[in-house]
Amino acid sequence: MKAIVNGKIIINNSIMDNKILLFNNKIIGFVDEIPLNCEVIDAKGLYISPGLIDVHIHGSYGADVMDKDLEAIKTISEGIVEKGVTSFLPTTMTMEKENIYQALNNIRYWMNNEINGAKVLGAHLEGPFINEKFKGAQNSDYILEPNYNFISDYIDVIRIITYAPELDINFKFTKEVKEKTNITLSIGHTGASFNQAKDAFAHGCSHVTHLFNGMTPLNHREPGTVGAALTSDVYSEVIADNIHISPQIYQFIVDNKGCNKLILITDSMRGGCMLDGLYDLGGQQVIIKEGSARLNNGVLAGSVLTLNQGVKNFYDNTNVDITNVIDMASLNPARSIGVDNIKGSLDVGKDADIALFDEDLNCYLTICQGKIVFNRI
Repeated sequence: MKAIVNGKIIINNSIMDNKILLFNNKIIGFVDEIPLNCEVIDAKGLYISPGLIDVHIHGSYGADVMDKDLEAIKTISEGIVEKGVTSFLPTTMTMEKENIYQALNNIRYWMNNEINGAKVLGAHLEGPFINEKFKGAQNSDYILEPNYNFISDYIDVIRIITYAPELDINFKFTKEVKEKTNITLSIGHTGASFNQAKDAFAHGCSHVTHLFNGMTPLNHREPGTVGAALTSDVYSEVIADNIHISPQIYQFIVDNKGCNKLILITDSMRGGCMLDGLYDLGGQQVIIKEGSARLNNGVLAGSVLTLNQGVKNFYDNTNVDITNVIDMASLNPARSIGVDNIKGSLDVGKDADIALFDEDLNCYLTICQGKIVFNRI
């Protein structure tokens, strides 16, 4: 058993002072005195936070989920713990079917094998069921109509599917996914109108991929997918890198959505946590310069954001309490994919996924299922 002392514990939208957090591989509880024979970790006044969960990340530290090498996902996993991330969904791209299946096979391997880093919870399948007009940095050569047979061998792996519901005739794909799986369906890279998006929500789609990006915009005559997301009780991802969305609009999002259905993501690609230069995403060249990732034509190609920095950016530009912003990168994503019974907070009985942050959200210690995987305290 281990104990963390002298920290500010973030739990249940509040901060608990002068308590000791006890854990092994699970959260045991909160006490006033250190038990005998207990390994003690001194938090030195830092926040004791639930570990962060990134449900949309393509790569980082020079590795990409679409790399055929099995080690790529391991590299990402072992890197992102330095930012307080304790679990994640490796996210695929619209590429050849064989490449997507290879990525899903790699993800399945790491779901079921020990990893000295952030836990692989499953896959986020971004594409190939997307609208070409809103493809962003996805490769249009490999776009397909929504097709259940394409995913049927991987329903144990896939946690989220980003798709364009207007391409799903009579919502056949949507209905089949909802009837046969527990996969979360997410609207993204879509040309859906306000009404089409609302219809998709009515048929069980419960998530929106990187709100404002890759979808029909908010307009006073046609509110689009953005308008549908802001006026519906669905989870909505936000890339809070101050590039994909102006920080001036973060408060507007909160005022319309509230805090409980917002999810902070990175959408990071392989150039994350790397030097400026040339990289690739989905077989396309990407230029990393001054904090942004763009194709040669200037289109944004994912980000180089880290999730702890996203939390800080959102916190700095809204009136939202730090505990609620932490929830947007921990409890909310856990709820959106149905793992909040074991992940997402420091509630007793949940996995001991813990991160220690300072006031600027720099990470000093990361614990995954009770195991210290990063330590610079």
